[in-house]
Amino acid sequence: MTPLIIIIVLVIILILVLLYNNLIRKKNAVENSFFSIDVMLKKRYDLIPQLVEAVKGYMIHERDLLSSLTALRQKAMENNLPANEKVRLANQVNNILQQIIVNFENYPQLKASENFLRLQGAINEAEEQLAASRRFYNAAVNDYHNAIETFPSSLVASLAGMSKKEYFTISDSEKGVPALNI
Repeated sequence: MTPLIIIIVLVIILILVLLYNNLIRKKNAVENSFFSIDVMLKKRYDLIPQLVEAVKGYMIHERDLLSSLTALRQKAMENNLPANEKVRLANQVNNILQQIIVNFENYPQLKASENFLRLQGAINEAEEQLAASRRFYNAAVNDYHNAIETFPSSLVASLAGMSKKEYFTISDSEKGVPALNI
């Protein structure tokens, strides 16, 4: 082999290694940001039983909503769920929480409950922290997607079996729904 061929092969190997390492850094950033969301989701899931307990005596007509929320919480807290499944379940929990927020306006005695007001504050705080974590996660996912979809790193990503991650989203019904106001 001539020195020129050796240099070209080494340059190609170096480029592939650099591309692969960049992809791994981006994948790890997504995973790291997901762990912070996971912590915030656990905090929110820990508040759900308190919310259900606080409102179940008042919100008689929303029992199905409360049952769905409890069932989703149980499923979301299972160990070893893939990240995409956790994202999907968290989005479903968020949909139901937003429906409960809208419906609680129909119960003035519930709005006057001191226990419920404290719980509202805790949920608002958890939701704000979760929103910040989601923004960080979605930015990391966007960087990762850009890396696995652009040439030439897309070639390395496909060889390494790297696939797209799900974004945390809000549904159209949630857009414009107010937060719990205390």
